[in-house]
Amino acid sequence: MELKHLQALLGIADTGSFSAAADLIGTVQSNISAHVARLERELEVGLVDRSSGRLTEEGEVVAARARRIMGEIDAMVADVVSLREEVVGSVQLGLIGTTGRWLVPQLFGRLGRDHPHVHLFVADGTSSTLEPQVASGALDLAVVSLPLTGDDLVAQPLFEEDLVLVLPSDHPLVEKACRQPRIPSEFQEDPSFIYPCDPLPLSVLSELEMLLPQAGTVLRAEIDTAASLAGVTLRPSLELDGLRMIASLVFDGYGPAILPASAVPAHLRERFSLLPLKGLPRRQVGIATRRHGRPSAPARALIEVVSAVINDPESVPGGLHASHETSSRPLRR
Repeated sequence: MELKHLQALLGIADTGSFSAAADLIGTVQSNISAHVARLERELEVGLVDRSSGRLTEEGEVVAARARRIMGEIDAMVADVVSLREEVVGSVQLGLIGTTGRWLVPQLFGRLGRDHPHVHLFVADGTSSTLEPQVASGALDLAVVSLPLTGDDLVAQPLFEEDLVLVLPSDHPLVEKACRQPRIPSEFQEDPSFIYPCDPLPLSVLSELEMLLPQAGTVLRAEIDTAASLAGVTLRPSLELDGLRMIASLVFDGYGPAILPASAVPAHLRERFSLLPLKGLPRRQVGIATRRHGRPSAPARALIEVVSAVINDPESVPGGLHASHETSSRPLRR
């Protein structure tokens, strides 16, 4: 078995045909056919359905392992180069949408300044779609909600984020709930603090039909648990997998939702109010990497940059709390 045999199989997996794989790799179709045939003889199994150009079930298994092998080789080269010179190479990063909206601009600025020879590729998705891509090697790492759902990955906690009820500012509940002035507390030192009133009981949710995360997601499980402990029955109007999609529907007037505080951008804070709720846990967010295999030098450099952004109070939106801090004070109000 040689690397070129694995590259040929991955070329077919990525393009869907022998000829397209040859163009992608920069060789001729006969070489692709020969490399795949050699691999099939060695493994004694068919890896590609010649009629459709698709990988067989066995081919998918081999391709998944091959991606990890090629990823380790790329990481090895990047590590060696980085010992002699600046960090050089590319890194594939996955980001959940609500975090990516504010984190990506910060990353491009800092990464370009600190590691100008690292090329960043960003994939947007939900935690449930990003985790398998990290496990398969399609992504080097991903910023996702914790806890992780699979055993193939490990997580480095990044931050905790307040979960809040988001309503139009003219909603009757906002006026009713925020009628009394806020009780002085450590969260009110800054007049620009993002919450208009003190935390409300979860019982207010029984008055609302809400857009909710899809059942089976980490966030939905946390919301359901908190509601159950408070004796509250939730009334979903629609259930979706993807917080950025839920936020977009809220902003378009389709109903209230429980969202991370950063999901409401600053320019919408006059139109929408963020109401904190008692008993609702914070969302946990971290960086997921593969359990087996060391991240490449570019990936490690990116992790350092992400951590630097999270720990810079001027770089993060309101409602975030760095995971290493024991204080309940948000990084920025």
